[in-house]
Amino acid sequence: MSRHSIGVLRVSLGLVFVAFGTLKFFPGVSPAEALSVATLERLSLGVLSGYAAQFVIAAMEVFIGLTLVTGRLLKTGLVVMAGALAGFFAPYALFFTDLFPGAPTLEAQYIFKDIVLAAAAMVIGARALGARLVPAADRAARPRAARDPLPAS
Repeated sequence: MSRHSIGVLRVSLGLVFVAFGTLKFFPGVSPAEALSVATLERLSLGVLSGYAAQFVIAAMEVFIGLTLVTGRLLKTGLVVMAGALAGFFAPYALFFTDLFPGAPTLEAQYIFKDIVLAAAAMVIGARALGARLVPAADRAARPRAARDPLPAS
């Protein structure tokens, strides 16, 4: 598992970004369209609005997804993703009362799933920057049987 899990996580996260981003290229198809456009309009101080805002979001998400799926320009894609993740959570600050009129709206729940995407991005980013799956200090503190699951022959 440790040999392939982060690669599988990277590709699957990339496919999620490509799928959700592709929907945003087509007006009226993405369930998050109105909220994502309103968020980018607010964050860009009105410079981007309407379909231009939607197109920028779609292009950014597809770019992130393709870098994750292919592994090319991965660090660039991760930097773009860091900015995108900040934008994903911005509606909680910008439109809190709309998202939580009592119980969370479907849009609020839609954004909540991005916590998992952010966590996956952190794992992929750490590996892309050369991190080990388990820090050396933690490995040394574990019993030998836990460090080396296969007995020596």
